[in-house]
Amino acid sequence: MEKKFSHFDSKGNAVMVDVSEKNITERIAIAKGKIYVNSEVMEAVLNQTVKKGDVLGVARVAGIMGVKRTSDLIPMCHPLMISKCAVDFEINKEKNYIEAICTVKVEGKTGVEMEALTGVNVTLLTIYDMCKAIDKTMEISEVHLAKKTGGKSGEFINEK
Repeated sequence: MEKKFSHFDSKGNAVMVDVSEKNITERIAIAKGKIYVNSEVMEAVLNQTVKKGDVLGVARVAGIMGVKRTSDLIPMCHPLMISKCAVDFEINKEKNYIEAICTVKVEGKTGVEMEALTGVNVTLLTIYDMCKAIDKTMEISEVHLAKKTGGKSGEFINEK
């Protein structure tokens, strides 16, 4: 049996997936990513002495804004009415990284994985932008979907 790809029309052109027949369900996605910084950046972030302001506070707001703008950035992504978005941080001073965790929730016909991943990336890029005057060698890595629930495929947990 040949699998039908819903992201292409009969001529092979990319199209937005038709979700009109899908059920409305609660869908949640959690994405994570890290930015590795040097000890000078870490101390400046924790002591709120970065000249551009409260790095984690601004990065949190930027991440939420990124979630809300995902469909403007990803061509085939559906605009969604987000019902919840949270950006949290876990700091590891010993290994000099800040982990961003973005949780997005919607009641709809399509998932919010792209929104959560966009939120994490915008959060981490904002940290980089606000701290680049201190150190330009910061590295963003390990961005991944950690968990998603809802929809036809159900729960997915990434053990990373």
